[in-house]
Amino acid sequence: MHIQDSRWSSASAIAPGGAVGAVASNGRGDGPRTAPLRVDAQRNLEHVLRAAREVFGELGYGAPMEDVARRARVGVGTVYRRFPSKDVLVRRIAEEETSRLTDQARAALGQEDEPWSALSRFLRTSVASGAGRLLPPQVLRVGVAEEGEPDEARVPQQRTQPGGGELRLVSQAPAAAGDDAGAAALLDVVGQLVERARAAGELRPDVSVSDVLLVIATAAPSLPDATHQAAASARLLDILLEGLRSRPA
Repeated sequence: MHIQDSRWSSASAIAPGGAVGAVASNGRGDGPRTAPLRVDAQRNLEHVLRAAREVFGELGYGAPMEDVARRARVGVGTVYRRFPSKDVLVRRIAEEETSRLTDQARAALGQEDEPWSALSRFLRTSVASGAGRLLPPQVLRVGVAEEGEPDEARVPQQRTQPGGGELRLVSQAPAAAGDDAGAAALLDVVGQLVERARAAGELRPDVSVSDVLLVIATAAPSLPDATHQAAASARLLDILLEGLRSRPA
């Protein structure tokens, strides 16, 4: 797992499936012809996004745009035409993966009656999808809240045992409003999974939402062999789940 710091710009990501604004002339003076260009542009966009997920998942968000272009088999200029800066591409990938994790957490919350089953289902689904390797840094970076820090600066659902401190998310660079909304939605629904399992006595009382997200990231190593990676992830997650469960006194 390699997450490198990245300054998150406030530029908006390119809309999924957006058509290119250029118009190609057919050279006969009987009107513009745009359909072939739109198809090519959409195909290139899909290749770039797929390549970015793979490259950032393997090397972290510090990987250069040239690596993304090489994996997508397009020129780096093509990547920059769709994403005018690396920050925009990073934001797009991180937002998609945060949204995917949120959907997985909601599915587990709504479809599993048993609190521990819901939490473990969410963890297994998320680790298997590899989404933990692509979460934005402000979701994965955690620290211990300082004494006297105002409550509004702390992330909800992070309280632990009395005297045990409190984990909070830390962001050294300002995030855009969309990033905050996506992260807040993820924290909220995972917080519900955590609170249900804790209230049922099945989750250690000192486990926080940040701990759960770190499990997702840690249990999704990037290995060259896909079969080995899947087996290693499953084994590591089994060990981590055992560490999360409460034990009779």
